[in-house]
Amino acid sequence: MNWNGYEVLITGAGGFIGSHLVEEMVRRGAKVKAFAHYNARGDIGLLRYADPHLLEQVELYFGDLKDPAAVRQAMEGTRAVFHLGALIGIPYSYVNPYDVVQTNVMGTLNVLTAARQLGLERVIHTSTSEVYGSARYVPIDEAHPLQGQSPYSASKIGADKLAESFHLAFGFPVTTVRPFNTYGPRQSTRAVIPTIIVQALTQDVVKLGSLDTTRDFTYVVDTARGFIAAAETEATIGETFNLGVGKEISVGELANLIIKIVGRDVRIESESARMRPAGSEVNRLLSNNSKAKQLTGWTPQYDFQRGLTDTIAWISQHLDLYQAKRYAI
Repeated sequence: MNWNGYEVLITGAGGFIGSHLVEEMVRRGAKVKAFAHYNARGDIGLLRYADPHLLEQVELYFGDLKDPAAVRQAMEGTRAVFHLGALIGIPYSYVNPYDVVQTNVMGTLNVLTAARQLGLERVIHTSTSEVYGSARYVPIDEAHPLQGQSPYSASKIGADKLAESFHLAFGFPVTTVRPFNTYGPRQSTRAVIPTIIVQALTQDVVKLGSLDTTRDFTYVVDTARGFIAAAETEATIGETFNLGVGKEISVGELANLIIKIVGRDVRIESESARMRPAGSEVNRLLSNNSKAKQLTGWTPQYDFQRGLTDTIAWISQHLDLYQAKRYAI
C-alpha cells in the first residue's frame, strides 16, 4: 500500500505504542494527525522523545476520547483511524474502574461512531491479550474464551465487542489488533520490563509481584508494524488477530535475564503489595500468531535479547524519568 499523503488519525499518540506508530507512519509518508489527551501544560507525552524531524511533520490535536465532539473534529479530513487511546493500568483499574470504563468503552464508541458518520475507510482498533485472562490452553488463538479478570480487561472486552458490532451491524470496515505484552524504549514502569530494568540499574533489590506468571513479549517496533500491516489489506476487515512472538518467559526468569544483561549484583524479592488479587492474576499468556501471519504476512523481527539490550540502553539514558522506589499503578 502506498501511504504517501494518506491522511490518518492516531489516538493515544502520546502513549508508548502510539508514539512509535506515529513515527513509523510518518516514515512511510502518511499525513498523520496525532490525538493526545489534553492537559494544561501542552504536554505531548512520549511523542517528545520521537525523532524531531518526523515530529515536525505531525499535526497535533488535543482532546479527550470521552468527548464525542472532540473525537469527530479530530477525525475530519482523515481516511483511516488507528485507535490506540486507552487507560491501560491494571492496578489503576482496581482503584478507578469508572474512569477506565468511560475512557475505554465510551471512548471507543465515540471513535467508531464518528468514523462511521464521516465515512472513513478503515478503523484499526486496539485490543489486548489481557482479554483472554489466564490461559485455558496454549498457545492462545483468537477463539480462546474472553475473561474479564480485571476492570481493565473487562473494559477492553466491551470495546472489542463494540468494534465487532459495528462491523456486523453496519458493515463498517473495522479490524481489531490484539497485541500481547509489548516492550521497548519509552515504556513506563507500569509495565514489568521497565520495572525490572529501572530497579536493576539503581537498586540492590528488584521488587516484583508474582515471579511465576509467564508472558509473551513483542518489541514495540514489531507491534507498530503489525498495526500497519493490519491496515494494508482488506483481508483483515471484520477480523481480530493476535500480535505476539509465540514464546513465553516467566517474570522470575525475565528478571534474571535482565539482571545478567545489566551486569549488577542484584537480588529479587516478591512483594505482596505488588500482587494482583488471586482471582485477577493472569497466570499464563502465550500467543498463537498464525492468523496474523496468514492475513498480513506479519512476523516479529526483533530478537528478545537484542530488544532488551536496546530497551536497557534507552532507560539508562533517561533514568531521570523514572522513580525506582515507587510502585506505579
